[in-house]
Amino acid sequence: MTASTSSDSLLKQPRAVWAVAFASVIAFMGIGLVDPILKPIGEQLDASPSQVSLLFTSYMLVTGVAMLITGVVSSRFGPKRTLLVGLAIIVVFAALAGTSGSVGEIIGFRAGWGLGNALFIATALSTIVGAASGGVARAIILYEAALGIGIATGPLVGGVLGGFSWRGPFFGVAVLMAVAFILLIVMLPDTPKPAHTTSILDPFRALRHRGLLTVGITALLYNYGFFTLLAYTPFPLDMGTYSIGFIFFGWGLCLAVASVFVAPKLQRAFGTLNMMMLALLLFAVDLGVMAMFTENKTVLIVGTVVAGLFLGVNNTLITETVMISAPVERSTASAAYSFVRFTGGAAAPYLAGKLGESNMHVPFWVGAACTALAIVVLATGRKVLAHVDDHEPAPHSIDEARAVTVGD
Repeated sequence: MTASTSSDSLLKQPRAVWAVAFASVIAFMGIGLVDPILKPIGEQLDASPSQVSLLFTSYMLVTGVAMLITGVVSSRFGPKRTLLVGLAIIVVFAALAGTSGSVGEIIGFRAGWGLGNALFIATALSTIVGAASGGVARAIILYEAALGIGIATGPLVGGVLGGFSWRGPFFGVAVLMAVAFILLIVMLPDTPKPAHTTSILDPFRALRHRGLLTVGITALLYNYGFFTLLAYTPFPLDMGTYSIGFIFFGWGLCLAVASVFVAPKLQRAFGTLNMMMLALLLFAVDLGVMAMFTENKTVLIVGTVVAGLFLGVNNTLITETVMISAPVERSTASAAYSFVRFTGGAAAPYLAGKLGESNMHVPFWVGAACTALAIVVLATGRKVLAHVDDHEPAPHSIDEARAVTVGD
């Protein structure tokens, strides 16, 4: 088969696949969308950096808790209804955030947005795979492309719309998600419910396995550094919305490319656990450099963009590790991991902002220390995770796509 023929067959997908892919782009845009408007929100609503950073905390905290119920909801109502409910929630709360008159209101509405995002993201992958033509691998390529575009363009869209008003990104997401909602109603056929239902207690039972718990705590610690970078860096950068948008666009682009293309190659060359530890070490060093030279905007810009490479590699590999770290269903392992990772790491944006109000260097030092501690925790579990290096998911497999999704 020629390259052009392969490309044509990849693009010849049912309309339902394109509708879900479009919605996936918008959903993943929500991760970095607010970065460029953090300072304008603080300035115009008279809020401190720690208060504004709670936009990330509420979003991630609710996303983490909601991951416990996504399987329960989807198994009882079916994928299509779960997708539509998730999209509807995002539309409502994104629009409400745009009408807010205080930071407290935005924080609350971002929490609702997190619930909708969790329901949508947990269901989108299986829906695309089920509706696509031409095999699973082609469906995964489309899904990974949508995910990467969303992560990379979120800050860019936030910067462009935020240049008009900090309310612009919120209204923009509401409109785009409303379009996606209509497209899914019209184009996506009803999908059957899973053969068996899941329990909300399953993820907690899964955490009894030491391997899964070790990886979850590792992710919790390094997530502190992750969200410090994402939520706090715009404040010491002290630049306009366009500039912040382009900087985090570079970060998102590096993260997306490293997640999908770089991580599998490094995994094959150096092993999963070794590469995870190296990526964490490089990220910790990166944060340390940013801590030493926080007044230097060039260092902060380069450090932020380069961090995307380390985070992309580690996110994918650590989530692959999660799904084979315990003898439980992979959806259950992902839910347990996401709960620990997001609910634990959700404190980072607020704490980083609070620490930064006293000393601009300290948040990065604390983030670097937590990331370094994550390496220590992972090292203590090498024996129970030794089997991880014997497993390597095929390129563009469901395992790989699920790892990229949950990791990012």
